Amino acid sequence: MGQKDKPSKEVPIQAADLDTRTSNGIAIPAKDKAKDFSSQGVTDNDIFMLPGSDFQLLGFLTAVAALVRLFRIYQPSSVVFDEVHFGGFASKYIKGKFFMDVHPPLAKLLLTLAGWLAGFDGEFDFKDIGKDYIEPGVPYVAMRLLPALMGVMTIPTIFLTLKATDCRTMTAAMGAGLIIFENGLLTQSRLILLDSPLIIFTAFTALAWTCFTNQHEQGPSKAFDASWWFWLVATGLGLGATVSVKWVGLFTIAWVGSLTVVQLWVLVGDTATVTPRKWFKHFLARFFCLIVIPLTIYLGLFAIHFICLVNPGDGDGFMSSEFQATLNSKAMQDVPANVVLGSRVSIRHHNTHGGYLHSHNHMYPTGSKQQQITLYPHKDDNNMWLLENQTQPEGHDGPIAGLNAWDTGEPVPIKDGAILRLYHVVTDRRLHSHDVRPPVSEAEWQNEVSAYGYEGFEGDANDFFRVEIVKSLSDGVAAKAHLRTIETKFRLIHVMTGCALFSHKVKLPDWGFEQQEVTCAKQGTLPNSIWYIEQNEHPLLGADAEKVNYRNPGFFGKFWELQKVMWTTNAGLVESHAWDSRPPSWPILRRGINFWGKDRRQIYLIGNPVIWWSSTAAIGIYVLFKVYSVLRWQRGFQDYSNLNFKRFDYEIGTTVLGWAFHYFPFFLMHRQLFLHHYFPALYFAIITLCQVYDFATNRVSALGLRDRPAIGKSGVAALLAISIVVFTLYAPLSYGNQWTQRSCNKVQLLKTWDFDCSVFPAELSDYAIAPPSAGNAQQTAAPVASGANEQKNQDVNVTPHPASEPSISRVEKVEYRDQDGNILDETQVKELEGKVSFETRYETRTRVIDSEGKEIADGPVGREGVAPPHPDVERLPETAADQPEDDGREYPARASPEKDIRKEKSVEKADDGKPRPASEPSEATR
Repeated sequence: MGQKDKPSKEVPIQAADLDTRTSNGIAIPAKDKAKDFSSQGVTDNDIFMLPGSDFQLLGFLTAVAALVRLFRIYQPSSVVFDEVHFGGFASKYIKGKFFMDVHPPLAKLLLTLAGWLAGFDGEFDFKDIGKDYIEPGVPYVAMRLLPALMGVMTIPTIFLTLKATDCRTMTAAMGAGLIIFENGLLTQSRLILLDSPLIIFTAFTALAWTCFTNQHEQGPSKAFDASWWFWLVATGLGLGATVSVKWVGLFTIAWVGSLTVVQLWVLVGDTATVTPRKWFKHFLARFFCLIVIPLTIYLGLFAIHFICLVNPGDGDGFMSSEFQATLNSKAMQDVPANVVLGSRVSIRHHNTHGGYLHSHNHMYPTGSKQQQITLYPHKDDNNMWLLENQTQPEGHDGPIAGLNAWDTGEPVPIKDGAILRLYHVVTDRRLHSHDVRPPVSEAEWQNEVSAYGYEGFEGDANDFFRVEIVKSLSDGVAAKAHLRTIETKFRLIHVMTGCALFSHKVKLPDWGFEQQEVTCAKQGTLPNSIWYIEQNEHPLLGADAEKVNYRNPGFFGKFWELQKVMWTTNAGLVESHAWDSRPPSWPILRRGINFWGKDRRQIYLIGNPVIWWSSTAAIGIYVLFKVYSVLRWQRGFQDYSNLNFKRFDYEIGTTVLGWAFHYFPFFLMHRQLFLHHYFPALYFAIITLCQVYDFATNRVSALGLRDRPAIGKSGVAALLAISIVVFTLYAPLSYGNQWTQRSCNKVQLLKTWDFDCSVFPAELSDYAIAPPSAGNAQQTAAPVASGANEQKNQDVNVTPHPASEPSISRVEKVEYRDQDGNILDETQVKELEGKVSFETRYETRTRVIDSEGKEIADGPVGREGVAPPHPDVERLPETAADQPEDDGREYPARASPEKDIRKEKSVEKADDGKPRPASEPSEATR
């Protein structure tokens, strides 16, 4: 039943008993210790039975939250920060194009559903920050409404959670108010991003688990009744939804799991009411609700994910050939199993999944300047190679010449150790290698691979490659003896130099159309030198020949492969980012994230410092309390016989444990991290702040505040008032509203808060003057002054510069910053020279200056319209040649067929680059 906030009279007890109190204010003797697994001093905090006044207050708070979250949600009307990626995923879902993302699909599916219901057709690509939504008619407001409404729902969720922990209504209202006026949570919930769904599902899980714990602590009388089951199942649903948004949900699972272990351990100690049979019933109920239900939800959402993404896309290059074959137009017909001399084949790289061994009519700009050999990620005629013996077959009149020499007679299988030549069917050149360094990877242990020769040319010894079957990776006895399509994995060893045909995650520059580099490696890693044959054609292998095809991996095969790719890609996100930060800086709000800037406005993700710092202080208070209590316990004090002391430790300790599980694991991660990764932990920190306050003002009599409720209410009002004032001060950065430089500078409390106040004008009235766009500046003719005859003598081909036209200047400036973004002076830089390594990061800022030399701020900090690569959603293959070799599966060559074909056709065939035989017949090859 609902509780009133006014304290009740205490029942006098013996001096030997402790002055403790239940949640309804009635004192109980400590000697009345529970004889079962129920917890002393716990009452039924059923949130469905709250008084009507609580629900009225809850409705009011929710309405305020809606006003705050939905205010000007249409602003800005252009792409903001990671809307580039998550909006783009919605477009790909609607078009059914496969993509790879490191996050599970639930939130992205919900965003897609919101857009689709609002009429989004998937044609808008969300490609650039600042790209306009209005003209193409994108229903971006509807898509933003989903995370915004989820942000609104966080307010009643925390209110009910605090009531379920036995806090007063005023304390619960304080917690709801702190969430409403937290700038960071507001900013993140108004955009097409994943964090708002993550937070609401985390909050719902915390609510459900808190309610279940309350039922559990009431002992055997509540076990397995309808309410007990309801909240346990709800916890499982929340866990499934949370982990299906981001893998951060695994931290929530760890929190609930650890507390479940504690509950089961307590049940083991209750020999009076819990038999072994009943204990296993408790265990199985929790196993089903907290493991089976979340896992089923997680698997089901990936099933929907696969059903939606049936077409090839820019993410299928991350996946295996078997996976890709399940996509439309990627599947292939059954092909002949046996590979014989004269077979026309496509050869695929086994490890990086970058694509097919490929050549085209373009030359290397350096090295031998012979024809390029690359790895191309799509099916194409330029992937076809004819497998020749090192000598032509013998006929009645001597060797049979021509490419069709092996098309008659009996098929000759290609055995392990056979020496072959690979003839490129389209360009009439053979695969070739020599002791020349590759154009990109200029390591001594790598040789260039090229296509050499011309039609009718017999070739030379540098065209010979030996087949070396890798038996451990080949499937079947026959595939280990001779080449078989798909089943045989093999290496191609260059006979003259002993190097192996090799490819890795290095991409060629524009002259190589950004396709993946192929070399011949003398010391290359085994996985990167393994190949297999995918397509196989030969006139002698007719319809009755044995056929093979890729094995269908099935749902679980695709699911498990995608999980591994997500994990390896996520773990590999270690590059530096302009706005990243490390975990130690999050609780003190050391740095934010620049989201967007345009038209002298800016959106910068920064929290409400009052709320962040006070919640961090609450965590610190509990830590000090825990250290103090442990020391006193070790000294023999019986503090835990005091009910308030024990409940403070358990209730707040449970919440702090949730904070710890959502915070400390990030210290183990070497990947890029950002301030928004702290938001789930911040939610638990705010709950901790409210619980500490409620204990201090309502439960602990020693402080004298329990009997003076007006003081407690005044404290709530004061904290909320200060939070609202500070919220208002930083609101322009949250909403992207008009602001002034003076107001901005006043609230920039820390130097590490690197929002740029120079973006804003000096006065709000300056917004009435539309600033010129640096990217679309138009020159206007200068007015001709009366009597200015000199104007006639001016060159008519020169446009006069009007006095009122703004000018644009670019200034190069070098700044040194540490890992937290702090600017280092020259002395500090000199001290660090030789001790640390410096990484170069380029940033362009455009200054527009009016006729009086005053700067007109226009555009964001950094380049407008260019999305900063975000690690969580975008992973491109590196091109650095000095990186060590690794598995490489997470770095495929990614390009659309249309883009690559268009690039190839656009190359002008100049005299020094037009297609020609790599070297004349009389010219020695290297």
